[in-house]
Amino acid sequence: MAVLESLKASSIQFITTRHEQGAAFMADVYGRLTGKAGICLSTLGPGATNLMTGVADANLDGAPLVAITGQVGTDRMHIESHQYLDLVAMFSPVTKWNSQIVRPSNTPEIIRKAFKLAQAEKPGAVHIDLPENIAGMEAIGEPLQRDKREKVYSAYHSMNEAAVAISKAKNPIILVGNGALRANASDALTEFATQLNIPVVNTFMGKGAIPYTHPLSLWTTGLQKRDYISCAFEKSDLVIAIGYDLIEYSPKKWNPEGTIPIIHISATPSEVDSSYIPIAEIVGDISDSLNEILRRSDRTGKPEPYGLKLRSYIRRDYEQYADDDGFPIKPQKLIYDLRQVLGPEDIVISDVGAHKMWIARHFHCDRPNTCIISNGFAAMGIAIPGAMAAKLVNPNLKVVAATGDGGFMMNCQELETALRVGTPFVTIVFNDGGYGLIEWKQEDHYGDSSFIKFGNPDFVKFAESMGLKGYRVNSATDLVPILKEALAQDVPTVIDCPVDYRENARFSQRSEGLSCPI
Repeated sequence: MAVLESLKASSIQFITTRHEQGAAFMADVYGRLTGKAGICLSTLGPGATNLMTGVADANLDGAPLVAITGQVGTDRMHIESHQYLDLVAMFSPVTKWNSQIVRPSNTPEIIRKAFKLAQAEKPGAVHIDLPENIAGMEAIGEPLQRDKREKVYSAYHSMNEAAVAISKAKNPIILVGNGALRANASDALTEFATQLNIPVVNTFMGKGAIPYTHPLSLWTTGLQKRDYISCAFEKSDLVIAIGYDLIEYSPKKWNPEGTIPIIHISATPSEVDSSYIPIAEIVGDISDSLNEILRRSDRTGKPEPYGLKLRSYIRRDYEQYADDDGFPIKPQKLIYDLRQVLGPEDIVISDVGAHKMWIARHFHCDRPNTCIISNGFAAMGIAIPGAMAAKLVNPNLKVVAATGDGGFMMNCQELETALRVGTPFVTIVFNDGGYGLIEWKQEDHYGDSSFIKFGNPDFVKFAESMGLKGYRVNSATDLVPILKEALAQDVPTVIDCPVDYRENARFSQRSEGLSCPI
C-alpha cells in the first residue's frame, strides 16, 4: 500500500493487471522489445508466487526484468506469520540476483544494482523483496547515477583464428540467435553474410536478424524434427554461431557427434557442451567483431555453399499453402495469410503450443523483434499480456497475439486490462479444443494421445461480453478480410479460427522420410 500511495504522484505509468502472471509477462516482453528492464509488482504470499512464472520466463529468455514483491514486516519473520514465505529463497533459482531491503538507506544501491544486473548481458530477471514496515519508512538518499558502459572488444588473435577458418571453409553456415538482436547487430550480420556469401539460419528467438527475403536467408531452425535446414548442417564444415544461446536450440540437435567445427561470436563466453566446443571464441561487441573478421577474411573463388541450394526447396514448401482452401484452416495457410496482411515492422507475439512450432517455421521476419517467441522457458499464457506490452511500446504498429485455445484461457482476463489502458491488438485463437503440442508429441511417441481434450467458451461472445470485437472464421476465404477488419478496430479483438492440426502428423511423417534433396 505504501508503494502504491507513493506512485499516485509519480510520472511512472502504473497498470493494474487482473493476474500477477500477466504483469510479469508484460514486463518480460517490454524488456525483450526495448532492452530496458520492465518492472512488475506483486503483494506478498500468493501474489508473489503468481508472479514467478513470468519472472522465470524473462530470466531464461534473456529479457531484463525487475520484480518487486511485498513482504511481512521484519518484526514478523522469525515466527509463523500470515502469508509469510521466504521470497528471497524462493526467487533465487529463477533470477540473476535478488535481495531484501531491510534499511531504507540501502535502497538506492539495491535499486541501481538491480537494474544494472537485469540489463547486463546476458539480461534476465532480478527480484527485490520489500517488507511492509520498511516500505512505510521515510526514504533516505537520492537515486544513484547510472554507470557508463564501455564497449568490450574481442582479442585480435581470436578474430584472426576465425577469419582463417572462414576463409578455408567450403560449406560454412551462420547460426544466429537472440544475442545478435539484443546487440543490435542485424546490419553488421547482413553485411558479413552478404560479403562472404554464407547462408544464414536463425533460431526461434533470432527471427529478423537478417531479412527473410535476403537470398542468403534459410529461415528458422529449432523444430527438433528433420527439415531441409537439417541438411545444411549435415553438409556444413563450419558453423559460425552469432549471438547464439544453447537454451534456444540444443547443439546436440544439429551437431550430435560434436564433429562440426564451430566459431562462437557473442557478447558472452560459450557454455560448455560436448556438442559445442568452439575452435575460436570471439567475445565482445558483436557488430565490431563481425566487421573485423570480415576485414580479415577471404572467400573469393569459393564454390557456392551447399545451404544456398536448399533455399528453393524451403520457399516452395512455404508457398504451396498460399491458395489452400481447406477448412478447418491448415496452420501453414493461417500463418501465410497473417504474413501477407501485416507490414514488415508489425509485431506478432506467439504463445506456446502447436501453433508456436508452425509460427517458428512459417512466419518469417524482415526486422528484428517483430515475432516474439518464448523458447527459453517457453511459458504458456504469454501472448495476450505480451501483446499489450508490445502495443504500449509501439502504439503506431499493428500487434497480433497468436495463441492456442489452451494458452488463451490462461490469461484471457488481461483483455479487460488491454481495453482499460487503450491498447488495441488482435488475438488469433488457433482453436482445436485441446493441448495440440502435447497431442502431437504423444502421437509421435505412442501412436495415440490421452488427456489433452477440453471444452471452450464461445470466444466471440466472450470478447463481446468484455466490450471487445469478436470474429469467427468459417472458411479459408474469411481469414484475410477478417484480419484486415480486426486490425482496423480501436478496441482489442478476438478471432476464433478453427485449425486443422492433422498437419502435425503429416509433418512428422514427412520429416521421418526426408532425405537431402541435392
